[in-house]
Amino acid sequence: MPTYDYECHHCGRFEALQRITEAPFKVCPQCGSEDIRRLISRNANIIFLGSGFYSTDNRSHKPVAKASGDSSSK
Repeated sequence: MPTYDYECHHCGRFEALQRITEAPFKVCPQCGSEDIRRLISRNANIIFLGSGFYSTDNRSHKPVAKASGDSSSK
């Protein structure tokens, strides 16, 4: 369930855990005021699940040619 940010003009800001299909609050659950609004959330957390992500995941399996100016052969 996503977390939504609300602002009550009497209590201040608070977060609420709601389903996406639920309607936004019309009344503040803390003080009962009707002067409440849902804010646009800046919550952009990315969660990586799984065994891991590596730099080789999206690359082709062709070997890369090395530069021809190798300085160790001098």
